[in-house]
Amino acid sequence: MYRQTPYAPSPLRSFAEWLDTHAWSTALHESLWMYPLVNSTHVLTVTLFVGLLLMVDLRLLGVAFKETPVSELTSRLLPWSVAGFVVMCASGLLLFYAIPLRTTHSVWFRVKVVLLCVGAINAWFFHRRVSKDRDRWDSQPKPPVGVRFTAAISLLTWTGVIVMGRMIAYNWFDCDRAQSAFIVWAAGCATQVAELSP
Repeated sequence: MYRQTPYAPSPLRSFAEWLDTHAWSTALHESLWMYPLVNSTHVLTVTLFVGLLLMVDLRLLGVAFKETPVSELTSRLLPWSVAGFVVMCASGLLLFYAIPLRTTHSVWFRVKVVLLCVGAINAWFFHRRVSKDRDRWDSQPKPPVGVRFTAAISLLTWTGVIVMGRMIAYNWFDCDRAQSAFIVWAAGCATQVAELSP
């Protein structure tokens, strides 16, 4: 059976508590105009970045834009994609700054961060290893299996990021509600942790 034991706040929890003491954090969260503006900006730039990434990934999968060389497609889309990515990250950090404690303990947010790390590793692997011989398959309607595999991982990862980001708004697994031992652990709830008693 399970018993409840005290929980020592993690460094991440302590950092979130410190952010939560900032007057600007509270002001942003409670602002009638700024918070919706930042939130809308985040959504729009996610749409821009992921939308352009989708076009590239579909080309790498050999599903769309087959007549267009990969290098030509990426050179046209990259400036817009980078701009969207930068604003997306900045607005995302501001959203975290506005509600640091709840966001830190959101299961959805934690899964989103993991997926962002997967996406970053996948992008690094593609540019570091897979795209080294791009001249060989740049104009091929259907690139090699390794290229298509990284494109598929990218699509799945960023789809997951969008879904998890949307789910952060829901409080189904918040720490101030009765939760299972698994959710208490996964969310890192600071009040108590369920342990299996001997």
